[in-house]
Amino acid sequence: MITARAAATFEPVGRSVAAARTFVRDTLQGWGLTDIVDDAVVLTSELVTNAVVHAGTTADVVCIRADTGVRVEVADRYPEREVPLQSNGGHHFGHPDREGGRGLLLCAALAARWGVEYTATHKQVWFQLDFPDRPAGTRAAGPALPSSALPIADSRVRVGVVQVDSGGLISAWNDDAQELFGYQPEQIIGKPLTDLAAWPHTPGTGTGVAEALLLSRWEGSYGIRSADGKVSPVYASHLRIRDAEGEPSTVCLMVRDRERAVLQSPMRGANVDTAETAERGPATDAFEVFIGSPAPDDLDGLLQRTVERARDMLDGDAAYLLLATDDETELEVRASTGLPSARQRFARVPVEAGTGRYGSARMPAVHEDLSAVPGAVPLLVNTGMRSVVTVPLKVEGRLTGSLGVAAESPARYSNEEALRLQFAADRIALAVERARLTELERLRRGSLSFLVEASDLLAGTLDRDQTLALMAQMTVPTLASWCAVYTVADQASEPELSYVLHEDEDRIDGLKALLMKIDPPEQVPTGGARSWSGPYDAAHAAALRTSLRSLSLGDSARPSSGPGASLATASAVGGETVVLPLVARNRVIGMLILGKPTDEHFRQENLELAEDLSRRAALALDNARLYSERTAISQSLQRSLLPPEQPEVPGVEVEVIYRAAGEGNEVGGDFYDLFPIRDGAYGFAIGDVCGTGPEAAAVTGLARHALRLLAREGFGGPAVLERLNAAILDEGARSRFLTLLYGELWPQHDGSAVLKVVCAGHPLPLRLRQDGSVEAAAEPQPLLGVMEDLELYEQTVTLDPGDVLLCVTDGVTERREGTRMLGDDGLIDVLTTCTGLTAGAVASRVLRAVERFAAEPPSDDMAILAMRVPEPEPADA
Repeated sequence: MITARAAATFEPVGRSVAAARTFVRDTLQGWGLTDIVDDAVVLTSELVTNAVVHAGTTADVVCIRADTGVRVEVADRYPEREVPLQSNGGHHFGHPDREGGRGLLLCAALAARWGVEYTATHKQVWFQLDFPDRPAGTRAAGPALPSSALPIADSRVRVGVVQVDSGGLISAWNDDAQELFGYQPEQIIGKPLTDLAAWPHTPGTGTGVAEALLLSRWEGSYGIRSADGKVSPVYASHLRIRDAEGEPSTVCLMVRDRERAVLQSPMRGANVDTAETAERGPATDAFEVFIGSPAPDDLDGLLQRTVERARDMLDGDAAYLLLATDDETELEVRASTGLPSARQRFARVPVEAGTGRYGSARMPAVHEDLSAVPGAVPLLVNTGMRSVVTVPLKVEGRLTGSLGVAAESPARYSNEEALRLQFAADRIALAVERARLTELERLRRGSLSFLVEASDLLAGTLDRDQTLALMAQMTVPTLASWCAVYTVADQASEPELSYVLHEDEDRIDGLKALLMKIDPPEQVPTGGARSWSGPYDAAHAAALRTSLRSLSLGDSARPSSGPGASLATASAVGGETVVLPLVARNRVIGMLILGKPTDEHFRQENLELAEDLSRRAALALDNARLYSERTAISQSLQRSLLPPEQPEVPGVEVEVIYRAAGEGNEVGGDFYDLFPIRDGAYGFAIGDVCGTGPEAAAVTGLARHALRLLAREGFGGPAVLERLNAAILDEGARSRFLTLLYGELWPQHDGSAVLKVVCAGHPLPLRLRQDGSVEAAAEPQPLLGVMEDLELYEQTVTLDPGDVLLCVTDGVTERREGTRMLGDDGLIDVLTTCTGLTAGAVASRVLRAVERFAAEPPSDDMAILAMRVPEPEPADA
């Protein structure tokens, strides 16, 4: 008869195996079937692995409780998958370490009955585990002991019975609880148990009382605050039940801690009935059954199950497993139980013997009392553990890790336990190494992808600030919880804090303020990460000072900001902090600081990846620095070639628009100038040097300065250009030919303006009259920088009120879109529409027409000079 049923479906991904294990464990524990949980979880893990990993389909898991046992069914959607068959010679499932068929081998070894069923759409593998046939009172038995060896208790043993409802509130309080703790029932019922519990009482306890109350069963030590204010250490056993209405609650049985023997469960061990052993074959070691339970690539799951099994096998209070680095010089904490794992995870200790080193890693060792040899096992310092047994994990003679089991009492372990643990470690070492290598391969592939992407991002910018931001954003939160970058301007300069980033944006300001107050780390050019305690020490000192000030002020004068901010900053930087030098071109240009929050450590693989990233980031940062320096020099030189502020010409509107081609260029081959020559006379020029870039800009500077000098010496237009032509030719191989429109402007008292212009190979200036007609205002003459002897002449143009003179370079007229070109005719058409506009409006309309003529941005330098004689304002009537 079926009495209960539970079902779940799991997706075809690796993490589903762990989820299926949890589902089956929780279901059977909820049914109170703890005796068969482990076997059911092992079998389910293997069958779900076959479904979601090997078959690649979803897995349907069904747990069915009947009168005689539990049946678990695992179905996948791959019915044609081969199933190992029986032959006359018995089962032939292959070797236990083979990838396929291992789940069916375990079914044959552990299950009372099992089978495979096919339908048109899926395959189902099922197994049944019978309830153990144990008469009442024989679940476990201890040996007969002499009276002197019996546990000591008071003359009357009191067992406090406390019931806690689903909300954590006390709902029942018996007379023994009243005697033990001094509270009357009416004083305590309805209050949270967490208000009374002093947790944890035993060092190394990892859960809180609130979490313990949610477990189906829990047993351990903590403290209860009595009515007199003192904390009474108790040993408690919790059992989660449901009342008649189906509401969950927890029954807590409590005795004085010294009387723990009354409640404490017997020593863990395999009490296998002889008849059962004969029926099922030779006894199976716990680790033999466990090998292969997690998914093949689930290293963390494998390690965690290993330490739990090791602790249970030796009835320890804590267990841990460390993995060796590639060079076997350090061990890294990867799994633990019964220890503050958040603080210890990824912590590293040296292997060699010495103070604070892990000297017993390469051979089995038993420490009967750690208090006699402080520091013998650094991982257990300040955890309350007194005795420990450690054994190495070796593969082909190479140290791959270390497994330890510890107890709070001294002299708990002997060589016999060390041999048992070593045997188990030898059986699990190969599986651990395979999973570790799989993880390393996955991490290395991820690291390569990360570095390739990082290199592309860093190579995509030459901006210093953006490079600093990229460095920080690539490390947080991928490699660290927070990051800071110090830069060094030169060898004589002190490091400067340039960028700070935290995964929690609210922590950035506090972290930056902290780092600004402390001295930067010492500059060390050698590679590799090194620890830095500066932020941790400063943050905790500041938090302590703030707390003391807050306490000294009393309740009447609290400070406006309490110690919360300081404590939050201390927590943010309370973990491991490392410094990575930024070295480029054999020079230290900065430091990359990576940090973890309280009690967290870096993985060795992440530190190695950070070192690779720091080398790439240092080169990118130095390239950005060099580019910034050269850009600043270039821009400074270019600005020196531009004309100073444009003078005001009385009676004439003047507007200039200049665009240099090329990113970062302020000056190119095109140039313009407007300058006073003498009272009432102004010189103007617009020209185009052959080519673009720095070489053209050099000729631009020569032309502009020569024009000003010669014009102010009193030379006329033809003489100025002839002498400039000679100067260009004197440049030799560096000379370039130049088109130039030069003129002199005289504003007149009648509101007109007289211009004398020379057009040496340049696009002709255009004159726009008030009636909308456009005409050339000069004749073409030879360009400069080609022939030695030039005979140039100047032409006089008078601009009447309302007239406009437009001068442009060929970057305007030669604007192209495919085979089309704007040309002189196109420019005339644009200018025709500018009647009545100011000089500024004329120049802007011409620029807009040039930009809209083609979709691509202009590829040539461009200069536009517009001069307009305004119309006189009408006289007042």
